[in-house]
Parts: sequence; structure tokens; C-alpha cells
Amino acid sequence: MSTGLISIVAILSIVIWSAVSRELVKSSKKNDKENNGRKIITLMTAGTLLTLLLTISLFQHIPF
Repeated sequence: MSTGLISIVAILSIVIWSAVSRELVKSSKKNDKENNGRKIITLMTAGTLLTLLLTISLFQHIPF
């Protein structure tokens, strides 16, 4: 993976995990738990996949 693409994925990952954090704070204040739960699960899945992609890329670039 090129450095530019890794940078874009890293920025997206940060944005998604920030959105997860905001939704978790919102869900503790609101009563609409079901809708927020779906949104949180979707964001966490996307964040996990992007983080996994970044981790795999990191390990591929480590010289042994």
C-alpha cells in the first residue's frame, strides 16, 4: 500500500473512532437506544476494519 493511501485510511480511522466516541456520549444522554445502538455498531465495525487494515500494513512494512 502506498504512503498516501495509508495516510487517508489513518485519517478515516481517526474520524470514525471520534464519531463512535461522540455517539457513546450521546447515547448515555438520550432514550433512543436502539437507533444509536445500530449506528454505534456500524461505526465500530468500520473503525475495526480500518484499524485492522492499518495494522496489517504496518506489519508488512517491518523489516525482519
